[in-house]
Amino acid sequence: DLAREFGVTLRALRFYEDKGLLAPRREGLTRLYSPAERSRLAIILKGKKLGFTLAEIKAMVALREGTAPAGGLALTREKCVEQLALLETQKTEIEEAIGELRQMVAAFASRSAA
Repeated sequence: DLAREFGVTLRALRFYEDKGLLAPRREGLTRLYSPAERSRLAIILKGKKLGFTLAEIKAMVALREGTAPAGGLALTREKCVEQLALLETQKTEIEEAIGELRQMVAAFASRSAA
């Protein structure tokens, strides 16, 4: 149910569990996810979407849950600033590539019309 709810595979859930990011309760072969685990998975997926590494995501989860070591907030803030700069650079590069492709399409269209 959790995999379906969050749009991930069961393999992904097991991977996050193996990496210590999730720790569901077990009843036999069934994994039971608490509301805290659901919240943690949401943070993991958001961190992944934003391009953070698993180690960085683990630090974010620890910070959110109040288990981060001293100085964790500064490190996480710094990582967010770095990731923001990286994404801004990538956005600019993508916008430039889109512009170039539009020019190429227009040039092909004008040749076809001639």
